Amino acid sequence: MSVWEETPRIVRDNGFSSLRGWQKAAYEEYFRVARRDFLLVATPGAGKTAYALTVAAQLLARREVAAVTVVTPTEHLKHQWARAAAGFSIAIDPSYRNAQGRAGAGFAGVAVTYAQVAAHPALHRGRTENRRTLVIFDEIHHAGDALSWGDAIREAFEPARLRLALTGTPFRSDASPIPFVTYAPEPDGEPGSRRSASDYVYGYGPALADGVVRPVIFLAYSGEMHWRTRAGDELTATLGTPMTKDQVAQAWRTALDPAGEWISRVLEAADRRLTEVRRAMPDAGGLVIAGDHDTARAYAALLRRISGSRPVVVLSDDPAASRKISSFADSRDRWMVAVRMVSEGVDVPRLAVGVYATSVSTALFFAQAVGRFVRARQRGETASVFLPSVPVLLGFAAELEAERDHVLRQLPGDPEAELARAMRGRDTPDADLDGYSFEALAASATFDRVLYDGGEFGTATAAGSPEEEDYLGLPGLLEPDQVALLLRKRQAAQLAARSAAPPAAASAASPASSS
Repeated sequence: MSVWEETPRIVRDNGFSSLRGWQKAAYEEYFRVARRDFLLVATPGAGKTAYALTVAAQLLARREVAAVTVVTPTEHLKHQWARAAAGFSIAIDPSYRNAQGRAGAGFAGVAVTYAQVAAHPALHRGRTENRRTLVIFDEIHHAGDALSWGDAIREAFEPARLRLALTGTPFRSDASPIPFVTYAPEPDGEPGSRRSASDYVYGYGPALADGVVRPVIFLAYSGEMHWRTRAGDELTATLGTPMTKDQVAQAWRTALDPAGEWISRVLEAADRRLTEVRRAMPDAGGLVIAGDHDTARAYAALLRRISGSRPVVVLSDDPAASRKISSFADSRDRWMVAVRMVSEGVDVPRLAVGVYATSVSTALFFAQAVGRFVRARQRGETASVFLPSVPVLLGFAAELEAERDHVLRQLPGDPEAELARAMRGRDTPDADLDGYSFEALAASATFDRVLYDGGEFGTATAAGSPEEEDYLGLPGLLEPDQVALLLRKRQAAQLAARSAAPPAAASAASPASSS
């Protein structure tokens, strides 16, 4: 008899039998071998929350644990977890504060943030020691966000009876180890390098095949950028062509300038794409991920002019941010513009169109951002993400299905000093480019290409052209193989039309700025 069949009736009768196949397989694996720590890696949108709460309900029913602590990256996610847990008859207090000391008697556990634990690790250690506790780490890689955070998480939850770690992105952009994650030596890696070892993995590829997540269509835009450097030199370059690191950074930021043409053209295209998607998904929503508060407000003003409706603006220092996200999730509003708040974990399943309008260049942040659009509600839904033609982003888009682990490499010199330097480059929006001083002067936009399933489709064409419209008009409901088929047909028709066109017309259709 399987572990699932041996599950107590009180658990099985609570609707858990509706779990997806991968969730049941991961559930079986969790109970197959007794272990204190379990690391689940599942692609964003696959259903990690439901899986973890199923395990928690089972452990509570067996009386293997008496309490549950959920640790999340943000305040908003605390309330999201509490609402989900209520559906599993687990009362979680999302409003618990360190000043309370003990949790309320009517709750089976609490939801806290990583920062909250780091502020008073001894308090949370005492809570953990007093009751047999299961600790659920949501997006466990955040436990390594600062050296002090990792130490605090270890201190607070070392006494836990059981620990269940969840992540959709089991890697970091620095060398900070993730607490309670096992690292094994890499046989063919650099000397001293170690790779994180997961107990169960459900990647984007299998999830796409199962219809659990949406296929993602990336629409990349290039264009000619013109800016003035701090030294007073004026430079012009085409986004996506070979440049120095500094020039790439400045051209990228020039494209994102709210006063330039590039972002206006891209937002117009994204809004047209959203209109097409809403023919099949009437409540589909769009999200613009901005780099800072001022540009977020400016993008919202542009979108209001373009779409005719006022976008929801969510800023990281807004006390009403969580309420705004929840309200948007339950509405039929077209657009939300956000800074930081919707990078991961936030559940807005109707998001189907995104604009990556930030200059963050880390794989971790990109994966988290794209993860906001992949949660499928029915078969055939697609996700469309607009982005600048910057090589690093195009590379991330092409590798969407790649399985990634966290690799720790032996650092030369003073390990503590190297780690401190790494932490100064944390994954916060636009922090990696703030040091470049320049003035954006002008930014044109051209439709560059479409990336899907590791392939590239289309050739450079003017924004607003019929060829661009062919790609923006892809149906909103398509199976993954249908997406690839239609993209190939669009590309073939585009190339055939250009071959048949007179030389002058063909030259005009392919701007020199879009190499």
